[in-house]
Amino acid sequence: MGEPPVNGCWATTNAIQNGCEGFTRRPFTVIMTVHPGTNTGNSHRSTAEGGIMKVFVTGANGYIGLNVASAFRRAGHEVWGLVRSEKKAHAIAMHEIRPVVGSMQHPESYQTIAEQCAVLIHAAVDYQADTFSLDRRTMEVLLAIGAHGLQPKTVVYTSGAWVYGDTLGKTVDEGAPLKPSPLIADRPDIEQMVLKALGVRSVVVRPGCAYGRQGGLTGMWFDGPDKGRPLQVIGDGSNHWAMVHVDDLGDGYLRAVERGLSGEVFNLTDQSRSTVREMADAVARVTGYTGQTQFVSTGEASYVLDGFAECLTLDQCVDSGKAARLLGWQPKHHGFIGEVDTYFQSWKAAQYA
Repeated sequence: MGEPPVNGCWATTNAIQNGCEGFTRRPFTVIMTVHPGTNTGNSHRSTAEGGIMKVFVTGANGYIGLNVASAFRRAGHEVWGLVRSEKKAHAIAMHEIRPVVGSMQHPESYQTIAEQCAVLIHAAVDYQADTFSLDRRTMEVLLAIGAHGLQPKTVVYTSGAWVYGDTLGKTVDEGAPLKPSPLIADRPDIEQMVLKALGVRSVVVRPGCAYGRQGGLTGMWFDGPDKGRPLQVIGDGSNHWAMVHVDDLGDGYLRAVERGLSGEVFNLTDQSRSTVREMADAVARVTGYTGQTQFVSTGEASYVLDGFAECLTLDQCVDSGKAARLLGWQPKHHGFIGEVDTYFQSWKAAQYA
């Protein structure tokens, strides 16, 4: 994509990839890694029908996937996670998530396990040229698996608040028109495919920008100052991100599945309304950064970040009242700034773990 126009923008790229693609830890002996053809026993019924669930999660080493999978495991469910390598299998095994080594490009690598689970959650993103073609193909496979068997499976698709585009200072809910940026233009069609699918319980989740623990997108702000580089913000910082702590996000997925609902879309965001500039100022304080924050124009940033740059400058206010009403979901964390010191230390620990 060429040289970055601003010193340090490559760090931003790395932070986004780390936040979205997950992280690895030092290897240790894996007790059990599942490969194609393994039989895990009979599938458990969903919690809506009583009992423990078997749950399969794609992208189980990724930022959202790992924390969603962990939420189900903490609730006592058996969780299987798709990862690409033995090294990544080690990383999720310590979270009591059973690794399935394979890839979305090769459905046969996970099909046997998925068929034995009551819940199928797609939380992976493969940032290649055919990102959403692969996204669609994966959902087609999961929906086909979900409709096969004596009882319908719950199939969950991870979309995102970015499908609303810029909300222009207005608060939007699940019924608002969608105005996705080119980067995610295919997401609404995939959502509809999931919601209209027959023979499954379908749920679409639209998370805000997740923060906490390994860092997610907020990790790109910590990354520069921590490594002696400038603190960079894409855009002028006057915009608002729809935010959600990753633990609250995992709880939202858990509640959506355990309620046994179908054909529903849920926004999962907190009600914090800090601007990006205010959040960046908080990062500067906690990291001890004394330089000038660099505000990088969307045009400049796009040389490195492509379509991400536009998404990072969206101004959004996204309502999650539906999740509160139907799921009893209430975020326990109320914004990035209030505990930014904790989030910095957590992010930093994840870099060296």
